[in-house]
Amino acid sequence: MEKKRALITGINGQDGSYLAEHLLDHGYLVHGLVRRASERNHDRIAHLLDDIELINGDLLDQTSLVSAVREARPHEIYNLAAQSFVPASFSQPVLTGEFNGLGVTRLLDAVRIVDPKIRF
Repeated sequence: MEKKRALITGINGQDGSYLAEHLLDHGYLVHGLVRRASERNHDRIAHLLDDIELINGDLLDQTSLVSAVREARPHEIYNLAAQSFVPASFSQPVLTGEFNGLGVTRLLDAVRIVDPKIRF
């Protein structure tokens, strides 16, 4: 039987790392969406790096999301990525809306383009 595949956005966060552990324990192949950055912050998932695959993508970039979904070929997507730092959300409300609102729309559109059967 084929292993289930999951794509987790926000895998670098507390909840994302716990979800990755949980899915790995249940036999999933886990992919994590991470933004390209000059400095990587994988502290919360350092112990999982041998067991997961990281894929570059950005909730602000539709093309990168379509590519990431195509690459991971997930059965399920867990969207945990968000602008959750309260002072930044107050000082940059439009950017927060882009990440937290339109980012979800872009990710759902990537699912529609790649495979509408993917559970979100």
